[in-house]
Amino acid sequence: MTAAELPNAPASGRFARLVPHPIATLILLAVAALVVAPLVGLLHIALKGDAEIWPHLAAYVLPRAVIDTLLLLAGVAVIAAVAGVGTAWIVTAYQFPGRDAFTWLLALPLAFPTYIVAYVYVDVLDAIGPVQTALRAVFGWTSFSDYWFPNVRSLGGAIFVMGFVLYPYVYLATRAMFQSQSATLIEMARSLGASRWRLARDITLPLARPAIAAGLALALLEALNDIGASEYLGVRTLTLSVFTTWLNRGSLPGAAQIAFVMLVAVAGLIALERYGRRRQAFTGHDRHPGIARRIALAGGKGWLAAAACLLPLALGFLVPFVYLAREVVVRGLLVGFDPSLFRHTISTVLIAGCATVVTLALGFGVALALRLVRRRFAVACVFIAGLGYALPGTVLALGLLAPLITFDEALNWVTRTVAGTGVGLVLAGSSAALVIAYAIRFLAIATGFAQAGLARISTELDDAARTVGTRPGGVMWSIQLPLMRPALWGAALLVFVDCLKELPATLLLRPLNVETLSTYIYQFATRGNFEEGALAALLIVLVGIVPVIRMVRHADEVMQAGVTPARGWTA
Repeated sequence: MTAAELPNAPASGRFARLVPHPIATLILLAVAALVVAPLVGLLHIALKGDAEIWPHLAAYVLPRAVIDTLLLLAGVAVIAAVAGVGTAWIVTAYQFPGRDAFTWLLALPLAFPTYIVAYVYVDVLDAIGPVQTALRAVFGWTSFSDYWFPNVRSLGGAIFVMGFVLYPYVYLATRAMFQSQSATLIEMARSLGASRWRLARDITLPLARPAIAAGLALALLEALNDIGASEYLGVRTLTLSVFTTWLNRGSLPGAAQIAFVMLVAVAGLIALERYGRRRQAFTGHDRHPGIARRIALAGGKGWLAAAACLLPLALGFLVPFVYLAREVVVRGLLVGFDPSLFRHTISTVLIAGCATVVTLALGFGVALALRLVRRRFAVACVFIAGLGYALPGTVLALGLLAPLITFDEALNWVTRTVAGTGVGLVLAGSSAALVIAYAIRFLAIATGFAQAGLARISTELDDAARTVGTRPGGVMWSIQLPLMRPALWGAALLVFVDCLKELPATLLLRPLNVETLSTYIYQFATRGNFEEGALAALLIVLVGIVPVIRMVRHADEVMQAGVTPARGWTA
C-alpha cells in the first residue's frame, strides 16, 4: 500500500459506515421521493388557490361529499366483512360439495372493475331491465304505481355493487390467516368441548383480526378510489367531487383542497389497518399450522354451505359476466367489430405493459436494496414507497401535475439554451404521465411480492456468493432473481391488470386523442349506451381472471413454504 492510499482508507471506511451500499441507498431515497412528489405538488396547488374557493366548497360541496363517502365506506365494510370472513371460514373449516373449486372461484370478482359491475346492474335492475320486466310479466303489473322496486342508482346500490366486488380482499387475507393458525390450539379447544360458534368467536376470529383489518383497508381504499361507479350510481363522493371541481367547475386549486380532505380519510383507513394489527404477535408450538381436520358437512348442511359461497360469487362475478357475454353475442359485437377498439386495445396494452415493467423494476429494486441496507431509514423509505397504493387515482393525478410540468419546463429551458428550441410537454402531455402514475399507485404490489419472494431465499446463499468474490449485482442476477421468478410473474400479472382497470388517473392524465379500454367503456356509459362497450368490458375481465387465480395460488404457495403472506404486503 502506498502512502497516497493511506489517508483515503479511513475516509472510505467512514463513508461506508455512514452510507452502506450507496447505489442501494440512492434507489431507496429516489423511489421514496417519487411517491412524495405528488403530495408536495398537491400542497403547492392547494396553497395557490383563491381564498374565496374554500368557503364555497365547505358550504356546498364537502358536507354531502363527506357524508356520502363515510356512509359508502361503512356499508362496503359491512358487506365485505360478512361475505369475506364468512366464506373464508366456510372453505377453511368445512368440507362440502364444490369446496375445492370455491377456494379460488371466490376471488374472481377482483377481475371486475367496480364501474363495469355498476353499469351492468343498472341495466339489469333498471325499470326496463330484465328483472323488472320479468316481474311485470309474472304478476301482471302495468305501471310503476303497482309495485315498488329499489333504485339501484342510489347510495344503497353503490354499497351493494362495491361490497360484492371488493369482498375478495377480505376473503384472501382472512383465508391466509385461517390457514396459518395453529391446528393444535384448535383441536385442544374442541377437546375441551368448545362449540363451533365459541371456537370462531374466542379463537379463530380474534387471531384473524390483523388480516381482516388489512383486507378491509384495501377494500375501502379501492372504494374510495372509485369514480365510475359513484358517478353512474349518483353518489357524490369525495373522489367524484375532486373530478367535477377540476373539470366541470374549472377550479384546480379547489380540487386540490378537496383532495387534502380525502387524504384525511386515507390516513384514517391506514390507521384502521394499523390498529387492527396492533399486538398481533402470538406464540404457537405447532410446526404444521392450519386447520388440520375440516368438518365434513353432509346432506342439506353441505349444500347450504355451498349456497353461502355461491351467493357472493354470483352477485360479484357470475351475473355481470353472463350479462356481458350475452350482450356481446346478442348485439353482434364480435361480427360488427369496432375498428377503433383494436387501436384502443393496443394503446391500453402498451401503456399497461410499460407501467408494469417500470413498477416491477422499482418495486423489486426497493426490496433488494432493503436487503442490503438494513437501517431504519431504509425501512422508512419502503413504507413511504408503499403509500402510493393508498392515494386515490384522482388525488395522484392532481398531485402529479406540478412535478411533471416542472420537469418539462426545466427540460425545455435546457433544450432552448443548448439547441435554441424547446421540446414541448414531454411528460405532462404524453402517455409517460400515465406510466408514472400507474407505477406510483401500484408500487406497493410489486414491493410486497418482492419482499415475500426474498423472504423465501436464505441470506446464507447471499453470504456464500459474496465469500467467493461475487458482487451484489452478481448475487442479484445469478441467485435472487432466478429464485424470485414466481413472485416476479405474480406481481407482473396483478400490476398489469390493475393498470388495465384504473379509471380515475387515466381519465385525468391521458393525452389528447388517446383512449384506453377503461375510458372507452366510460365514454359509452356517459352517453347512456354502455351495452355497446360490452366487448371492451369483457376483454378487461377475461384478462383479469388469470392473474386473480395466480394470486390465490401464490398465496397458497407462500403458506406452504411457511412464509406469512402479510409480511411482504404490509412491510
